[in-house]
Amino acid sequence: MSIPSPDVSYFAIAGLRIHIYALCIMVGIVAAILLTNRRLTRRGGEPWVVLDFAFWTVILGIVGARAYHVLTHPNDYFYEGANFWNVVAVNQGGIAIFGALLGGAVGALIACKFTGIRFLSFADALVPGLLLAQAFGRLGNWFNHEIFGTPTTLPWGLEIESSNPAFPLGLAEGTLFHPTFLYEIIWNLLGVVVILYVERRLRTHWGETLALYLVWYGIGRAAIESIRLDPSEVFLGIRVNLWTALLAILLGLVLFIVQRRRHTGVEPSVYRPSFARAVVSSEDENAYYSLNRSQSEPGEQHTAAEETATSEESAPA
Repeated sequence: MSIPSPDVSYFAIAGLRIHIYALCIMVGIVAAILLTNRRLTRRGGEPWVVLDFAFWTVILGIVGARAYHVLTHPNDYFYEGANFWNVVAVNQGGIAIFGALLGGAVGALIACKFTGIRFLSFADALVPGLLLAQAFGRLGNWFNHEIFGTPTTLPWGLEIESSNPAFPLGLAEGTLFHPTFLYEIIWNLLGVVVILYVERRLRTHWGETLALYLVWYGIGRAAIESIRLDPSEVFLGIRVNLWTALLAILLGLVLFIVQRRRHTGVEPSVYRPSFARAVVSSEDENAYYSLNRSQSEPGEQHTAAEETATSEESAPA
């Protein structure tokens, strides 16, 4: 049984066209905010401080997503007679998750300066919500009839109309394609479960959960990228997005190894030591410490004061 493509990609209210893809992204953002707020406050962050991050990360995430897409598809925007304003016409489609991650990271760094929260602490809290938001975003690709893979005879093949501009020339009408949007949805949702499990088992912190995300998403994206049909710039015979996915895996592995060796005790606070607003109740501390490394091996236990002194010298802000 094949997967049909939706008949509609938008609806109108009072003459205003509402794209379902945009709604999927908005739902994903809200889900990420709610989940991140819960995780960050459990670690001692002020309730709803995540909204300060949402402002910067969403705005710069959109800018980064568009910039990455344009730069990796230059022939679509830079040619003789091209309309310059198409570069910023996000409403016409064309955003990239890797660009959103880069832009969002810049936004998070800015928010860290205002809130006093450590960047890696915020990133660790964000990871499950980020994967959830990405899953919702891929659902939007289904409504847009885009981001599908190579032809397939598998029973879950995706139906794409032959009039679709991305439909490969020479293929017969009715050809089915790999539903890469669905593969990534499943991979991202599975990632939420796996990373939460590993986080609890290994009591990860200090950016280690972020490292797990980079490795997990990089592996899945690398596999899915190898069967995608949408045009992309190629470097040394490999799609740019595949290079980026491989880089994410490498960065994640390095980050995990370095942070695992550098910090053997619990994270004393999500706030930078010099930031006066860091106030954590003993109940919250105990809950967080037991979740992370309350069962550390002898010799690995550190007091909050010791970790704070160490973090001032070596931990990323």
